[in-house]
Amino acid sequence: MQSKIYNTLILIISMTRKAGELKAGDKISVMGESLHIESVETSDIGKQGTKKVRISALKPNGERVVIIRPWDYPMG
Repeated sequence: MQSKIYNTLILIISMTRKAGELKAGDKISVMGESLHIESVETSDIGKQGTKKVRISALKPNGERVVIIRPWDYPMG
């Protein structure tokens, strides 16, 4: 039973992409809501030592959402 759970977790983890790999036109799910990405901007390495990604996306009702995460943050 534990191996089934472990294999399922591996599958879920491998399905996610890093925030820096996303591009305009992709769809992601954040907190159960489906978002359509409009633009992705990447900043240089800052004080924290990692690149940052600024994702501008639209909810189905037309509301714009801006998400800022480290480049290697897992997004689904």
